[in-house]
Amino acid sequence: MEKPSEKPNLDKIDHIAVQVEDIGQAVSWYQNTFNCNVEYQDDTWAMLAFSNIKIALVISAQHPVHIGIVRPDASNFGKLKTHRDGTESCYVSDPSKNILEVLKPL
Repeated sequence: MEKPSEKPNLDKIDHIAVQVEDIGQAVSWYQNTFNCNVEYQDDTWAMLAFSNIKIALVISAQHPVHIGIVRPDASNFGKLKTHRDGTESCYVSDPSKNILEVLKPL
């Protein structure tokens, strides 16, 4: 049986998005609690970079809780939307209704 680490060309998980009530307060807490960098922040979401993955902090009125996965064929999953940070993606759901954001590589 092939081990997961031996599979060629594994997809990259870019980020995990979690809902917060206040972006500024959440960013402050994460920065004071962990060693991370703020890649982007506004009133509706922020992107925090850790050494191995990013965490998107989102508010429920603007963004769903989701997992962001980078795929070269992202456009095969749906119409890509360009976001404020320059990324292009679309949202899809798995059979259990979990939301995935499929991102085009930068």
